[in-house]
Amino acid sequence: MTAVGDVLELVRAPAALTVIGDAIAGGYAGGGRLAGRRWLLPLASVFLYSGGMALNDYADRRLDAVERPERPIPSGRVPPRRALGIAAACMAVGVGLAATGGGRRGLAVAVPLVGAVVAYNTVFKETAAGPLSMAACRGLDVMMGARGVATALPAATVVAVHTAGVTAQSRGEVHGGSTGVALAGLAVTGATTIAAVGGGRADDVPGRGSRTRVAATAGAVAGGIAYAGTLLPSQLAALADPSAANVRTATRAGIGAMIPLQATLVARTGAVVPAAAIGALDLVRRALAARRRAGDVT
Repeated sequence: MTAVGDVLELVRAPAALTVIGDAIAGGYAGGGRLAGRRWLLPLASVFLYSGGMALNDYADRRLDAVERPERPIPSGRVPPRRALGIAAACMAVGVGLAATGGGRRGLAVAVPLVGAVVAYNTVFKETAAGPLSMAACRGLDVMMGARGVATALPAATVVAVHTAGVTAQSRGEVHGGSTGVALAGLAVTGATTIAAVGGGRADDVPGRGSRTRVAATAGAVAGGIAYAGTLLPSQLAALADPSAANVRTATRAGIGAMIPLQATLVARTGAVVPAAAIGALDLVRRALAARRRAGDVT
């Protein structure tokens, strides 16, 4: 019988915290804020991400049986059909929440996002286009929060570029990576940090005073430092020794760094309080990650 903990492990529950800020960043980058039903959009991201993780393990079940037999499907804790059903249910709920929270415009982004998630897991994951395919997923997630507003494209691009770098590095998690990929990852981190901190919109928003602009700048710089600080130690370790263990650590850091990156993107619009709230999610993620390493949370 499948336990709740097995399902949580299948959908990578702690990692779902890293997508909540996508929609919030998109909303503020699009010139608005999340209010009322629009707060359902971050929840939609969580369900779509969870469905993607379940689909990932379903698609990789035969490979995982050889390389990662401890995972829920190859270990027999979650039957393949049940995993596929969980993936479909999560995505259906996610689309429903996107439609409720974002209306037709939110739905118009959520549907292609589901298509991108399915395409990555079933077609592109093991190809050269894999990192770009995954980047498209996260970029669309940001745009879903913005309900397709074009002014959110720079923020979506920043998240997408970071995602491409992490995805490329993750390919060495089992057999080890390479110095070239590690160097590329460092370059992506540097470029993403500069783009995230330097692309503020506070000056362009009517009614923004000098105090808001100062707060936006300070918040963005603080977020950028947190983002780079989360990534650089493990990336430098992977550069010095691109072993599978070091690559896995760098990949986990890259996934976690999504949160301070999102906080930076929100802070640079002048929305410092929401940015701080997103940053607090990173503390929760770190606590859950520590408990997971101790075997308490899957």
